[in-house]
Amino acid sequence: MQVYSPPLRDMRFVLHELHGSEELTRLKGFEEVTPDLIDAVLDEAAKFVTEVVAPLNQSADLEGCTLEDGVVRTPKGFKEAYRTFIEGGWNGIACDPKYGGQGLPASVNKLVEEMLCSGNLAFGLCPGLTFGAYAALKDFASDELKDRYLPKMVEGVWSGSMCLTEPQCGTDLGLVRTRAVPQEDGSYKITGNKIFISAGEQDLTENIIHLVLARMPDAPKGIKGISLFLVPKFLPNEDGSVGPRNGVLCTGIEHKMGIHASSTCQLAFDDATGWLVGEPHKGMRAMFAMMNSERLAVGTQGLGIGEAAYQGAVAYAKERLQGRALSGAKYPDKPADPIIVHPDVRRSLMTMRAYNEGCRALGGWVARALDVMEHAEDAQERKQAGDFIALMTPIVKALFTDLGFSNASLGMQVYGGHGYIRDHGMEQYLRDARIAMIYEGTNGVQALDLVGRKLPAHMGRYLRSFFHPVLAYMDEKLDDDNLAPLITPLSKAFGALQLATAHIAEKGMKDPEEAGAAATDYLRLFGLVALGYIWVRMAEVAFEKKESADGDAAFYEAKIVTARFYIEKLLPEVAALWGSIKAGKGALMALDEEAF
Repeated sequence: MQVYSPPLRDMRFVLHELHGSEELTRLKGFEEVTPDLIDAVLDEAAKFVTEVVAPLNQSADLEGCTLEDGVVRTPKGFKEAYRTFIEGGWNGIACDPKYGGQGLPASVNKLVEEMLCSGNLAFGLCPGLTFGAYAALKDFASDELKDRYLPKMVEGVWSGSMCLTEPQCGTDLGLVRTRAVPQEDGSYKITGNKIFISAGEQDLTENIIHLVLARMPDAPKGIKGISLFLVPKFLPNEDGSVGPRNGVLCTGIEHKMGIHASSTCQLAFDDATGWLVGEPHKGMRAMFAMMNSERLAVGTQGLGIGEAAYQGAVAYAKERLQGRALSGAKYPDKPADPIIVHPDVRRSLMTMRAYNEGCRALGGWVARALDVMEHAEDAQERKQAGDFIALMTPIVKALFTDLGFSNASLGMQVYGGHGYIRDHGMEQYLRDARIAMIYEGTNGVQALDLVGRKLPAHMGRYLRSFFHPVLAYMDEKLDDDNLAPLITPLSKAFGALQLATAHIAEKGMKDPEEAGAAATDYLRLFGLVALGYIWVRMAEVAFEKKESADGDAAFYEAKIVTARFYIEKLLPEVAALWGSIKAGKGALMALDEEAF
């Protein structure tokens, strides 16, 4: 049986104590978003997840989705759970009140997303994709399209999907063949086939609003000839009700390794009516608004799975009796000690804990930047926040999902053979986590985006949004007696990041393959340093609060201990990564293709 309880105490620590939630009230639209309001929202979200969706996770995985005459049936309990979800207003908590949303901060919404992903990842995919589609339409669609579609999407009675991939193209969207033929009334007829469309067909909502990449007849070749279109499953009537069926049909669903309760669809568009979103041949701009939103959301999926796996592993390690502690029996009244006494089990649990709490705090920093970018009144402040988000998006997506899968694997290892069978649900976490490293751009693509686009952008301007505050913080805290043992190794790791950045910039200008060969190592190195920085900041808060914490002293002490573990046991991986980066592409590219 799976074990999950939302980590509300740690979430509140991240929001209120680490990132200072009271600062949110200075942002336009958040004047009334007090810590008490945030806590109430998190409490209710935790109640919904634990009582409604988490109990469906295993049963829905076993049942999966079925396709009947072009209609996908979701597992038992999903329709009722989704109805409860939208009746509670959860679908629109971070959406604009103009369209019926609650207008809450992204930094709050990301924690609600995490709970959903921990409790039932497959369930959370449909509303997650709807929010991504909402973001793209809100920024790029005409007022007419926004007024017609966004209120229903925010309410959750209509959902959204993103239709990029085709049988012959995934990452290389310049190969898209789907056609869009203009009509006299300003609409387009969309014809083509899309695959791997998450929630592209389901029975949870009245209508599905597909965002589809396609080419107009006069489109330039390649990526510069792609346009974005809104194609509803059902054409809306003038009064907003669902009208006739459009020319889009689900022709199959994939039989996958994981997320069985989420339908991954093959869609056929046959003269389907659609409307242009944004400018002709500029579809990638709008689609990237959705994809970047989804990439941050996918990072949260990795964190959510990692947290659920950790909690399950801790529960098992405390109850499973095997062997005796190496230092002598800890529970002499029992036939054996619980496995949590063993150093290697503790290594697994501490690694999972350190990565989960670090990712939650780092994700909270990025989410706060989202709030600033959207709501700050100062243009320069918004620009700086946007730079930071652009830099950190590939890191959050790739690092968090790598670690989520790793944590699920560690959780299974703690269980041993009992983790490999279905009873405890740990093997489901491992299966479900794997897709997050692939969709919304594989993690290798995220690494290439980091070194190929984000590093050189605007003469390195994006890098300053991270490098400057971290360097200033380390300089300020170096003489702090509590933090010095943490700051010193962090400074060395940060120095390796600086050297690696300069190395890749220099080598990459002469030979792009050198940058490509270093990309994955560099992204992980960057991410580990970012986690190190955020762990030192958490330790600083914990040292300040511990002495006067009364009943909370154990929480702060655990933060300090976990910070030490991260800095001493996990951050040193940076040295090996820097060594690999310096080695260059030679051994990687030397083998002839015929030798593989």
